[in-house]
Amino acid sequence: MKITTFNPMILTQNAEEIIKLFEELGFEKRHAPTVDTGKNLVTSVRMKDANGFYIDIAGVPGMAQDRTIIRMNVDDFDEAFELLTKMGFKRPDTATKGTIETEKNKSAMMISPSGFAFDLVQHYKE
Repeated sequence: MKITTFNPMILTQNAEEIIKLFEELGFEKRHAPTVDTGKNLVTSVRMKDANGFYIDIAGVPGMAQDRTIIRMNVDDFDEAFELLTKMGFKRPDTATKGTIETEKNKSAMMISPSGFAFDLVQHYKE
């Protein structure tokens, strides 16, 4: 398994406010796909600054408190999912679907035994 992207991701119900903050810090919007999680429609805005740093900001309706996680894109989702599961990572109790799969990617939030989380993603090559 190869990690292809690794950066912070903020989950929030106040995405526009946080996006404005990061724009003030010099980040620019790259793209903003919307995904049906089975519970909500979540739009994740990908941002990049002039130094090449990335941050993703996901607008999650009804989220009680912001949460910062780590987005980890990999070249083999199933291998990474199995590795994390063996290390004690689990899907959150609030998840209504196991893995989210679209035409473009496969993803799942995975929470470690100590509480930090990955948004595990594999993008399909076209």
